[in-house]
Amino acid sequence: MFYREAGDYKTSYGADNQTFPISQDRYAYWAITAVAVAVVPWLINDYWASAVLVPFLIYAIASLGLNLLTGYCGQVSLGTGGFMAVGAFASYKLMTAFPGMSIVLIILLAGAITALVGILFGLPSLRIKGFYLAVATLAAQFFLVWLFNKQAWFYNYSASGQINAPERSVFGVAVTGPNAEAWAKYLFCLFFVVVLAWAARNLTRGRSGRSWMAIRDMDIAAEIIGVNPLKTKLSAFAISSFYVGVAGALFFTVYLGAVDVGDSYGISQSFLVLFMIIIGGLGSILGSFLGAAFLVLMPVLLKNVMVGGFGWATDIAAHFEFMIVGGLIVAFLILEPHGLAQLWRLTKDKLRLWPFPH
Repeated sequence: MFYREAGDYKTSYGADNQTFPISQDRYAYWAITAVAVAVVPWLINDYWASAVLVPFLIYAIASLGLNLLTGYCGQVSLGTGGFMAVGAFASYKLMTAFPGMSIVLIILLAGAITALVGILFGLPSLRIKGFYLAVATLAAQFFLVWLFNKQAWFYNYSASGQINAPERSVFGVAVTGPNAEAWAKYLFCLFFVVVLAWAARNLTRGRSGRSWMAIRDMDIAAEIIGVNPLKTKLSAFAISSFYVGVAGALFFTVYLGAVDVGDSYGISQSFLVLFMIIIGGLGSILGSFLGAAFLVLMPVLLKNVMVGGFGWATDIAAHFEFMIVGGLIVAFLILEPHGLAQLWRLTKDKLRLWPFPH
């Protein structure tokens, strides 16, 4: 009654194989996109942009990148925070070395540099996998953080060791720096989210995605049927690192503006993004967004309730926030290990048959 394919006929293979084959899904997608582009910028303020929307969009990009590697290709990575740091410092060096370069191009080049670093640290995946690969990427996390902390060239020999994002504009509107408006930062991040999510969706539905999933399910069988493990694994590391590098660059230039690599891109960032894709759903584009929304919105909601509603002290509320979020993560993994995306799929299946029994 509420969700039906009945009467939604397809007359070509392309129509049947499109991203949203059901017309209701297409209308919902375009409606959400229209609201996000045309309505939300007029309603948000600095608080909503800095506390909810901008971090959600940036973490959604990072979750997409890690999901391509871990969810679709089966290569476990614990170095997401380090690769985000590569994107941040690459964007900083580009912004200071080329003041006239477009900020969009800077973000993309930072992602490309991170992709090259990802290929380098993805080489061990050709010989090891599982727990051992996770340890190797964890070593990359610590090495990259150490490198950026110890080599003064990366932060232009600043006495404080911090990097600060210069002001940059798009069509005359500042998107980085202290003069950037909330709506401008939001739309700038939204642009990257829409483009990269569309690219990720098409990648996973194409030859690359099928190769990644073949390696994930059984690498030996995939190699027997003609899938090149070298090309497939390294391409997954490269594309995943590109996404994570873009997220790291946006995290620095648009969201924070000034960062200390040890505090902003430490191991906690790696685990946070990993939890996002586990909660949202491994091997799901939608799951990357749902997981990012869950772990960005839940702490904000709990803080508003405990501090603003109950009047608790900030430090006590922070401890309870960790406990509640951690408990929810454990409970969720026990009750629905396939993530929020699976819950959405089950809901759609029930709506298709309602009011008849499932």
